[in-house]
Amino acid sequence: MRKYLLGLIIGVVFVAYSTILRHQHSEPIIAPGTLSQNSSPIPSNSTNTVNSTPPAPSSTTTAQYKDGTYTGSVENAYYGNVQVSAIIENGKISTVNFLQSPDENPNSIYVNQQADPYLKQEAIQAQSSRVSVVTGATFTSNAFIQSLANALSQATQS
Repeated sequence: MRKYLLGLIIGVVFVAYSTILRHQHSEPIIAPGTLSQNSSPIPSNSTNTVNSTPPAPSSTTTAQYKDGTYTGSVENAYYGNVQVSAIIENGKISTVNFLQSPDENPNSIYVNQQADPYLKQEAIQAQSSRVSVVTGATFTSNAFIQSLANALSQATQS
């Protein structure tokens, strides 16, 4: 009888501990600073679909994109969908907005609140979809890159 009681107590403690850990917020580790013109956040030998993003347009052109608002494709970020829009003013990315991002899991909401501003800032700074992936928000980062690449491809078409 003692073994069963001890086993039950250990089981209850384990379930309680697991529940507490599930609902705690862990901070993502944010990728460092800026990208240089020649650097790529994705290794060239990677088989990830993110490699299909178009190369960054040359910075020697003053107007890279057509002015307007362009909506990217809806991309699966495992915990939910990501979709962004890019606002182009004077041929440059002026604003990137999240239209959709994972919002059902409290941890996903917290992680995205931390990562989304960095992704937007890097995209505006790089003037392309070639941004660093935010550690701790890898799925969201990759979906952001794909959706933004789709939006920017619309802005470069005639």
